[in-house]
Amino acid sequence: MKPALQDLLLDIPTSWNDIPQGGFVKKQVERHLNQWWPTVFGYHLLKVGSLSAEIDSLACPIKHQVNVATLGDRQGVVADIHHLPFKENSVDAVLLSHTLDYTHDPHQILREAHRVLVANGYLFITGFNPMSLAGLFKILPGRKHSALKQARFFSTNRIGDWLNLLGCEVVNDQRFIYGPLGHQPRHFHNRWLPAITHQYLQRFGAVYLLVARKRELPVTPIKPKWKVKPNLATVGNVRIRNGVHPKSQV
Repeated sequence: MKPALQDLLLDIPTSWNDIPQGGFVKKQVERHLNQWWPTVFGYHLLKVGSLSAEIDSLACPIKHQVNVATLGDRQGVVADIHHLPFKENSVDAVLLSHTLDYTHDPHQILREAHRVLVANGYLFITGFNPMSLAGLFKILPGRKHSALKQARFFSTNRIGDWLNLLGCEVVNDQRFIYGPLGHQPRHFHNRWLPAITHQYLQRFGAVYLLVARKRELPVTPIKPKWKVKPNLATVGNVRIRNGVHPKSQV
């Protein structure tokens, strides 16, 4: 397994048009995100990365939506996405649409997303699945400068481990686009394959969607069950309690 941190700077696509069949992938990502947007409430939605900025999120009830990236034409905030210029616990939801696929330090991206999220805030992550036809295309020779070749394919299990270490709970894991990136078969699995096989093949979708929530346990004081015993001292054969002789009370 290759380390997540790399010194090599990637050719980051500034638009979905830079990715093979990027327009089709973008529509599929939006279609699956639209199922989750109505469940998100709050005041601020943060889209991290140039590709996240182009995702249509009009179905989200959050009206204040901020795009932050280093490059791109739709950025409201131009900054380094590895060091977000926002306060802790200030954002209700964060979208990382293929952001981890085009970064040299995915750990730092997740740490920053976790830092700015409020408790129980939503984190949406999309990316390319290595166990798919897209992952097979990446390891084939040729077209080394393609945006798909430059992408870093992380498995959902690996990303889930990173999120658990940060204190996030993965509440949903979806895969889609089972065929080539430019084609989505609709009725093949339902018609020709049994339900068990269909559920197994869903793991090999070219694109994944992870939905996680930031969990924080409330700190509540717990009263001790034990009590401090009074000080006892012995003078001769008489035991004195708290410095008072029993005969002095008579």
